Amino acid sequence: MSYRTAGSLRSVTLDDVRGAQKMLSGVARTTAMESSRHLSELVGAPVHLKCENLQRTGSFKLRGAYVRIAGLLPEERAAGVVAASAGNHAQGVALASSLLGVHATVFMPQGAPLPKISATREYGAEVRLHGQVVDETLAAAQEYAATTGAVFIHPFDHPDVIAGQGTVGLEILEQCPEVRTIGIGIGGGGLAAGIAVAVKALRPEVRIVGVQAEGAAAYPPSLAAGRPVSVLNPTTMADGIKVGRPGPVPFEIVGDLVDEVRTVSEDQLSAALLLCLERAKLVVEPAGASPVAALLAEPGAFPGPVVAVLSGGNVDPVLLQRVLRHGMAAQGRYLAVRLRLTDRPGALATLLGVLSAADANVLDVSHVRTDPRLGLTEVEVELHLETKGPAHCVEVGQALRQAGYTVID
Repeated sequence: MSYRTAGSLRSVTLDDVRGAQKMLSGVARTTAMESSRHLSELVGAPVHLKCENLQRTGSFKLRGAYVRIAGLLPEERAAGVVAASAGNHAQGVALASSLLGVHATVFMPQGAPLPKISATREYGAEVRLHGQVVDETLAAAQEYAATTGAVFIHPFDHPDVIAGQGTVGLEILEQCPEVRTIGIGIGGGGLAAGIAVAVKALRPEVRIVGVQAEGAAAYPPSLAAGRPVSVLNPTTMADGIKVGRPGPVPFEIVGDLVDEVRTVSEDQLSAALLLCLERAKLVVEPAGASPVAALLAEPGAFPGPVVAVLSGGNVDPVLLQRVLRHGMAAQGRYLAVRLRLTDRPGALATLLGVLSAADANVLDVSHVRTDPRLGLTEVEVELHLETKGPAHCVEVGQALRQAGYTVID
C-alpha cells in the first residue's frame, strides 16, 4: 500500500480495506458478534456487541499494526520498527512484528501497568520505559527513529493503519447486514475512520457514531474548527481513547464520513464497563465500553439494529477494581456513609444490626478516635456498603436516622 497524503478527500478507500482484509487472513481473528438482551430492551431494537476485546493481543490494534508493517519495503523491515504506547498499540506492534520477523522497539511510559509491559515483552518487542506521560514517550520514540533509521509506526495517523482497522467494518456488515447504527470509541480516530470508509462505501445509509470521553474530547472542537486542535491535559480513565489531538489523516475521514461524535462521562463509562462484565460476561476496558456508555446515556438516539464496537479488553486489574466500585456507586449500588457513635462496648454491633435489618452488605469499616472534632466519648465510623440501587440507598439512610444515628455529609 502506498501512503497517500492527508490532502486528498479520501486518503483510504474501500479497495485498501479489502486488501487489508486479505493480508490479515490467518493473522487477525474474525471476532464474535454477541447480542445484548438488556441493551436491546433499553434501545427498543436489537443491539449487538462486536467483541474486539477478544481479538489477539486484546484489542483491534493488531489489525492496523500488521498491515502497516507488512507494507514496509525490505530495507525498512531490516531497520526495524519503533512505537510509543501505554498498552494496546504496543502489544499490536509487538505481535505483528514478531509474526513478520521484524525487530520492534516499543517505548512505554514509566507508569504503564505491569501486565501491559509484560505482555508487550512476551509478544517479542524490546520495551523501553521513558517519560511519565505518553507525549514524552512519543518524543523518545520519534528521536529513536531519527537516530537509528527504525520506522516509526503511528497508532492511528497513517492510511495503512486505518485500512487495517477498517476490516472491523467489513466484518460488521457480514455479521449484521441489517445494521443501521454503529457506535465506535474515538481517540486519535483510526478505528472510526477505517470502519467509516468500509461501511459508508457499501452501506452509506448506516449511521456512524463516534464516542469520546468528556475529559479527552478533542474531536468536537476540532470538527467545529475544521482542523485538528489540541485539548490540554486530557483526563479520563479510558486510556485507550485518551488522545489530546486528532491525527490529520483520520480527522479528514471522520469529518467527512462519521455522522456524529458524542461524549460520555466517567460515571457513564464506569456503568458501561460494569454492565459488560455483569450482563455480557465480557471483560472490557473503559475505552472499549464507551459506545455502550453512549447507549446507556441516551438509548433513544440510536436507530437499530445497533452494533457497539468493544474495541479492547486490556484493563489493568487495579484499575478494574477501582472502576467497578465507581460503576457500582454511579448505579447507586455502593454507598459510603460516615456517622458518630458513643465509644462503648456493643455500639458497633448495634449499628451493624441496623444495617443488616436494612439488608445492606457491609464491605468495609474504619474508625477514627483521635480527631479533634470528636468528643471525649465519641468515635467516627465510616462504612462502605453494597446496596441494591438508588431507592435502597435512601432506605438505608432512613433506617440509620430512625435508629437515632446522625449521618455526616
